[in-house]
Amino acid sequence: MKIVIAPNAFKNSLPAAAVAAALAEGIRSSGYTGAMVCCPVGDGGDGTGSLLQQYLGAEPVVAEVADPLGRPVKAPFGWIKETGTAIIEMADASGLRLLNTGEYKPLEADTTGCGQLIKAALDHGAGELLLCIGGSATVDGGTGALRALGLQLLASNGATLQRLPADLVNLGSIGVAGLDQRLRRLKIRILCDVKNHLLGAKGAAAVFGPQKGAGARDVALLEAALQRWRQVVLLTTGIDINKPESSGAAGGIAAGLSAFCNVAIVDGIGYFLERINFEQELEGAGWVITGEGSIDHQTLEGKAPFGVAVMAKQRGIPVVGVAGKVPEIPDPELQRYFQTLWPINEQPVALEEAIRQTRVNLVRTGLRIGVALQAQNRSGNALV
Repeated sequence: MKIVIAPNAFKNSLPAAAVAAALAEGIRSSGYTGAMVCCPVGDGGDGTGSLLQQYLGAEPVVAEVADPLGRPVKAPFGWIKETGTAIIEMADASGLRLLNTGEYKPLEADTTGCGQLIKAALDHGAGELLLCIGGSATVDGGTGALRALGLQLLASNGATLQRLPADLVNLGSIGVAGLDQRLRRLKIRILCDVKNHLLGAKGAAAVFGPQKGAGARDVALLEAALQRWRQVVLLTTGIDINKPESSGAAGGIAAGLSAFCNVAIVDGIGYFLERINFEQELEGAGWVITGEGSIDHQTLEGKAPFGVAVMAKQRGIPVVGVAGKVPEIPDPELQRYFQTLWPINEQPVALEEAIRQTRVNLVRTGLRIGVALQAQNRSGNALV
């Protein structure tokens, strides 16, 4: 019985590789001696880029860029010389994890650093860019990144806008003449795990703004700024940046880049699994274990555990889902893909305490799963 362990990161707690290692430790402690493969996965969220760099053998290249508030920070990107491929983790330059809690300023945080990383990749001769956009601190519609790549953002009086995204409400025109010409030959794939559009009640400002420190007034200002950004882009290019599904991802960077660059927005987990040849890892597997911080109905909208479960189900392999939080009432849709769901917390605890105990709880859960799988294998009864 071969077990494939393919979890996503547990947000704010453990990266995917550490989650897989903890589960594997627990399963081995149960006395299981069979084949086991750890295959941590990402769906475009924070950590996906570093995983891809490891799987694809990318060389790290470090550049000095601006953090979300304009301060200098060193950020890496992965470089595959043979294929001219760069792998960028947006959060390394424009991520929420670069800020202290008291520094969350969504009206001032911008994606300049991400644009500078793209420029550094172009300087290396990149013809392909894999951009993983989770964990950003920004809701600027990608304007900071595009400005770093040479786009001009001008007020009605011709003055250059200074503070992004707050000043976007005053956007009068866009100057494209200075945009880096190398972008024409750069194929950008944006790995995404959400389907939110740029604007509206489920848009970048309304949904992601509060996660990045925006109060109700800030959300309204950000929405107005992004509305103006959309209007002027439409007048300039004829492209409606609110139209693409996932245009609101990572504060709208997918929207902005799609108007001025050669962009394909792809399903993050589907692309990831294909790129790492996950199908090959499933050969001969008797069970797959996946998971992330929370598994609920939203998991079915393209999150990593769902992508893993779909691929396993297509091959008739049962799937165990592991999470800090699972539905208290069984969800029939989840049951279609997951043989069983295991919460790692034995009893309800405060979020901060649950995060601190994540690794311990994962090891213990791995032990329980290992015991149950071996008992099930012997008896043929359903896993519970």
